[in-house]
Amino acid sequence: MRYEMRFSGSGGQGVILASVIVAEAAVAQGLQTVQSQAYGPEARGGMCKAETILSRDRIWFSKVTSPNFLLALTQQSLDRFAKDLAPEAVVMADSSLAVPADLDPGRVLRLPILETARDKVGKVMTANIVAVGAIGKALGLFSEEALYEGVRRHIPAGTEELNWRALEAGAALVSDEQAAAFRQSLD
Repeated sequence: MRYEMRFSGSGGQGVILASVIVAEAAVAQGLQTVQSQAYGPEARGGMCKAETILSRDRIWFSKVTSPNFLLALTQQSLDRFAKDLAPEAVVMADSSLAVPADLDPGRVLRLPILETARDKVGKVMTANIVAVGAIGKALGLFSEEALYEGVRRHIPAGTEELNWRALEAGAALVSDEQAAAFRQSLD
């Protein structure tokens, strides 16, 4: 088992933090993990990305070369990063995004991540935590406790309830059937 994961969106959406939380949850589950991020002008609203490798075995090369998982929160990031995916890759994209013609729609899980953060959680800035909850449910690699602990370590005091709601709302976006199909696509 080896996941090369790319998290993408716009600077300020928290995709880097989402990748850090997923990496920490993986460590808590006993997986080997490497996490990297891109900083630069993207931090002010342009496109940004972060990458995480998860493996049961030692990771000898720490660069993502052929991602088999992509999270995309903006159309620009989906269009750009969908081009260099592994053949078996799965994509989790916000439901507002149009799936590029060269992507197999059967490998794309479109979820209302941004809408859920805004309308159900009440803060669009929780979209990254909503995404983490959806990733946790879709991949089935992390316990609920590991995800909660990863989130807890990175949120400001006093925002716990808001972030727990976001994590739970994200997990609720993924049905058991969708999770099973998503995992099967990666095999």
